[in-house]
Amino acid sequence: MQVPIFIAEIAPKNLRGALTTVNQLMICTGVSVSFVIGTVLQWRTLALTALIPCLILLVGLCVIPESPRWLAKIGRHKDFEVALQKLRGPKADISHEAAEIQDYIDTLEHLPKARMLDLFERRYLRSVIIGVGLMVCQQFGGINGICFYVSEIFVSSGFPSNIGNIIYAVLQVVLTALGATLIDKAGRRALLLTSGTGLVIGCLITALSFYLKAHDLSLEAVPVLAVTGILVYIGSFSIGMGAVPWVVMSEIFPINIKGVAGSLATLVNWFGAWVISYTFNYLMSWSSSGTFIIYAVVNALAIVFIATMVPETKGRTLEEIQAAINKS
Repeated sequence: MQVPIFIAEIAPKNLRGALTTVNQLMICTGVSVSFVIGTVLQWRTLALTALIPCLILLVGLCVIPESPRWLAKIGRHKDFEVALQKLRGPKADISHEAAEIQDYIDTLEHLPKARMLDLFERRYLRSVIIGVGLMVCQQFGGINGICFYVSEIFVSSGFPSNIGNIIYAVLQVVLTALGATLIDKAGRRALLLTSGTGLVIGCLITALSFYLKAHDLSLEAVPVLAVTGILVYIGSFSIGMGAVPWVVMSEIFPINIKGVAGSLATLVNWFGAWVISYTFNYLMSWSSSGTFIIYAVVNALAIVFIATMVPETKGRTLEEIQAAINKS
């Protein structure tokens, strides 16, 4: 949770979406590499290789700067300007941005320290609904069930799982990278709506494949439909719903509630991941096609939520976004 928030706080507004999405891209890349090398390595060896990026991360943490907004919040004004100048470059004029950040921090200083119950006050409620709602949309659309059991889905449909896993891994990285290049051009809402539409289509195609298999209809088409549906689903998720909710969540919360509100959104995210992972096998045992119909309905409701509740935040400073959303 803290990584996208930190990136959003240090990034310039024209690159904030892309830089925050890089976090999700690195996660997808790591998962995809694990998928591929996991086909040739034993799990113990695979687990040990994970120590390498952890060590690199520890070294990197020693050299990254503090968030300028956090430094301003705790009153370290000289360090705040030094950190902001370092992030924007030695020749950049930071006077306007520094004044804007400081004015907003001064306003927030008059507010009491936020508690969990404070999130449900009128001035914060809309941002909390958006942040939590996007996490519900991301997880309850079925991603973790499909991701964790993708091999079994391919096998049950008659498609070779090794080939399917490699295609799945490569597609996930490529489209997450594409999303990172588009997020500050097309905007957050456009990517989320496009992603949600693709998720519905992917679920419906996969549901059709399992329906045909259950009724012994067009059996030769079942593997093709299953792999097409799963790839449409994961491609659509990667380009928008995977990373963009974290980007928006990192942008919409004022700094005085960011820790508490971000923790709540992350808790909902992980709870959703657990629910979907736990129930996926039970749902598939009940009805494979019905499972994907349920996910299609959830993703369709997500489109409605995004269209009616989520604002466009590209090209705006964090202070502008938060002032617009969290009006008293």
